[in-house]
Amino acid sequence: MKKCNYSLEREKILAQAISPIATELRLLDAGDLISLLRLECHGSIADLVSSAAELFFHPGTISFGSGGEYKLEWDGQPEVVLDLEIKPRGISIYARLTLTDKMAGIEIDHISFQDPSEDPDENTRFLSRSLHEARYIRQPTALAG
Repeated sequence: MKKCNYSLEREKILAQAISPIATELRLLDAGDLISLLRLECHGSIADLVSSAAELFFHPGTISFGSGGEYKLEWDGQPEVVLDLEIKPRGISIYARLTLTDKMAGIEIDHISFQDPSEDPDENTRFLSRSLHEARYIRQPTALAG
């Protein structure tokens, strides 16, 4: 995606929203993820991403995209990049989630608003609201009497 003035802010909003998912995926063994990518076991990766995402978001909001890549050097730490499709209400986002041993990062490749506003700031606020609404929030249970 060609970067614009709003790209960095939107990536920050998205990174904050999906950070729990990235944390869950970082619990997986990097070698296993690399093997699944190398052997093109996309269905298995999709299941792992969906399982992590459905802990925090409504089903179908975040899914594995079309593939990924990895970096595995003899003298460095492994790095796994997964393509994600993020579809909260009214928005389609195609992004790459990078997972390393100590951190994760997200880069938006494409974002499309169903009914975009003329004001890019309003679109950014809508992104934040839409991601918040898509979160799965457990309601506290009332204590029985």
